[in-house]
Amino acid sequence: MSKRASLIETYAQDLRTKCKMVADMDLLTKVTIGCGPSIYRADASLVAGSDPKELETVKKNFLVKKLGLADGPDLDAAIDEVIETYGRDNRQKYRAVVYYMLTKRFGREAAYA
Repeated sequence: MSKRASLIETYAQDLRTKCKMVADMDLLTKVTIGCGPSIYRADASLVAGSDPKELETVKKNFLVKKLGLADGPDLDAAIDEVIETYGRDNRQKYRAVVYYMLTKRFGREAAYA
């Protein structure tokens, strides 16, 4: 199994156990590929859910630029909702999982078509 395939399985397991969701494996794979080489770097592969600067980066670089959403308070609320679903106490929030949940939350699966 390749390193990427192993990571995708890890992400799917997180979605099942921590988020109580069944992953759309095709979309999860596309989101993971979209994260690029960051998935292989320990710090870059994670989202610091309590760091306002990190959450702003998720909003600007992912929600606005990648998904094409208009900036507004609903984006902050969605990020907060995803962090809550993933578990605020969970210190290891994988970027690919957070991006996957945000993509599903906004129904923007077409961004990965």
